[in-house]
Amino acid sequence: MKKQLRLETLRAREALNSEEVLLKSSSIITIFKESNFYKEAKNIMIYVSFRNEVDTLGLIEEMIQEGKRVFIPLTVDKTRELLVSEVQDIKEDLEIGNFGVLEPKKEKERILDPNILDLIVVPGVSFDKRGYRIGYGGGYYDRFLAKHNDITTLSLIFQLQLIDQVPNDTFDIPVDYLITEKELIKCKED
Repeated sequence: MKKQLRLETLRAREALNSEEVLLKSSSIITIFKESNFYKEAKNIMIYVSFRNEVDTLGLIEEMIQEGKRVFIPLTVDKTRELLVSEVQDIKEDLEIGNFGVLEPKKEKERILDPNILDLIVVPGVSFDKRGYRIGYGGGYYDRFLAKHNDITTLSLIFQLQLIDQVPNDTFDIPVDYLITEKELIKCKED
C-alpha cells in the first residue's frame, strides 16, 4: 500500500514543471517564514531538496544570511541513522552524496548534538493531515525523530502530496505541522 501511494505521489510531483515547482515553493517558503516557529528558531535542521521537492536551496541560503544556524542531515548507511551537520556555505560545504543528494564534504562536516535543534524540517513523499508521512523507504527520519520527539517538526509540501490517510505503524512519527502552497496545517492536538 505504502509503495503504491509513494509511486503515485512521486509521479504526480515529478510531473510538475520547473516553473510550477519554483512558484509553489515560493508560496510555501513565504508561509513558512511568516510562522512563529520559524521566527523563533535559531537552530534549524532542513534537508537539501532534490527530485522536484519543495525547493529548499534558496531558503537555506536565506536562513544562513539571517544568522540562523542551519543543519542538514547526513545519512550513515551502515547504521541507517542520520547525523546532523552544520552548513555555513552551500557552495563551499556541500557535494553530491548518498541518494544523489547534496551532503557535507568530509572536510566540511560539522557534526553536532541534535538536541541543539529548535526546528526540524522533514522530507517525505505523501502526507495526511494527522502529520503521518510516507518517506522514501529508508526509515532514517522515523528512527531519528523517535529519539528527538520534543523538537518541533514540520514538512514543506505541495498540495498534491496531501492524501486522505497515510497507513501508519506504531513506529511512524507524525510531524507537528504541514505547510502547502495554500495553508499551514497543525497536525497534532495540544
